Amino acid sequence: MGGVPDRSSFRRRVLAGDTLLGAFVGLGSPPAAEIVGRAGFDWAIVDLEHGFGTEGELVATLHALETTGTAALVRPQSTERLRIGRALDLGAAGVMIPRLETLSEVREAVSYLRFPPAGGRGVALLTRGAGLGAVAHGGVAALNDGILGIFQVESGLAVENAREIAAIDGVDVLFVGPADLSHSLGIPGQFDAPAYRDALERVVAACREAGKAAGILLYGTAALRDHLDLGFRFVGLGSDAGWLVDGARAALESGREISAPAGVAT
Repeated sequence: MGGVPDRSSFRRRVLAGDTLLGAFVGLGSPPAAEIVGRAGFDWAIVDLEHGFGTEGELVATLHALETTGTAALVRPQSTERLRIGRALDLGAAGVMIPRLETLSEVREAVSYLRFPPAGGRGVALLTRGAGLGAVAHGGVAALNDGILGIFQVESGLAVENAREIAAIDGVDVLFVGPADLSHSLGIPGQFDAPAYRDALERVVAACREAGKAAGILLYGTAALRDHLDLGFRFVGLGSDAGWLVDGARAALESGREISAPAGVAT
């Protein structure tokens, strides 16, 4: 009987400070997820918070990613215990938790990532996350070591608390959500603003001090070098939906230019 996939190696790479490039998968399409994985990304996050997919497609999407070797992560639709536990039971290698700001909120969410006695995750041995019966009760606690905990920084209050949040055991990545953070700071989309830059530096400093990874979502590679120099190591480069939009628009724009009558501007 096959055992549980070794997910702890990916978590070790994250905490070792390896540069890991990833993507968000939000179309609710297992083939789209597989395409992202086959491109060679280190990780992909199945986005149930803002994406089109539901838990109904989640197992197939996780399967699709796992066939490629890309670490299959999930952002659940809410931070409830059952939503987090469901993603892990279905086989996610880690969970991204959005919209938390305080230490008590983060500690509570961390407890949902781990089986007792380290946490409050419900024990069910016939789930994909527990190897479909391959793990006996004596091996359940060891599964905790393989789960990656990613906590988003999306508000000014979360930035203020970043140092204390990063120090919590089980918080492996502080992941900046640029859109939400910039709006929270009153500078929507102004990613060059000093206040936004200062927030990024505070998040990176908090992670460096705690031995955790700083993560962020970028919109392409133009700003990648700058963010790597700042200290970000867990970096998203876009999403399946974003690349579809960009590709469709670029194809149409090119087609319009080629097909336009001579001398007519498009």
